[in-house]
Amino acid sequence: MITAEQFASFAPKALPGTYDALKRAAVHDGFQGLVLAHWLGQMHVESKGFSTREENLNYSVDGLLKTFGRHRISEADARKFGRAAGQKANQSAIANIVYGGEWGRKNLGNDTPGDGWKFRGSGVKQITGRANTVESGFTPEQLRDDVDASAQAAAGFFVKHGCVAPAMRDDVRGVTLKVNGGTNGLAAR
Repeated sequence: MITAEQFASFAPKALPGTYDALKRAAVHDGFQGLVLAHWLGQMHVESKGFSTREENLNYSVDGLLKTFGRHRISEADARKFGRAAGQKANQSAIANIVYGGEWGRKNLGNDTPGDGWKFRGSGVKQITGRANTVESGFTPEQLRDDVDASAQAAAGFFVKHGCVAPAMRDDVRGVTLKVNGGTNGLAAR
């Protein structure tokens, strides 16, 4: 594991206790070398430098359409719920749209109204969806509030979702695709 000083330089805005929790999870899962570097790098981007364990859905209208596309949110809903001049983003409505419906059922296991918001990105990995949250073994609240649960779930996701092999090949794109299903944030990683 990197030292506490190296971590503080790498993640100066990290929430309290994050370094120790990540260290325990890395040791538990045997992360070292390239695997550790990729795991920390991916989680750093997912959690905005380990400064949050809760997804920010404060999207502008254009940001919603660019990030999720019209197949996930209509332009009318983006205008209705997205942030605009004189209008705050309705984050719960956004989550229920972009993580709900047929797409949410098929890809995230969100099968109950309100699941999009309840199972929005949580923890340092920003674990999203009912199925992924259940797989983590923790509740959304634990992922957001308990730094150890958050770190353990992030390490478990990294292993269970096949990120170790591309990490060992130093394949940033491959790891990114497995972590978030796309290439958002690839340049930062």
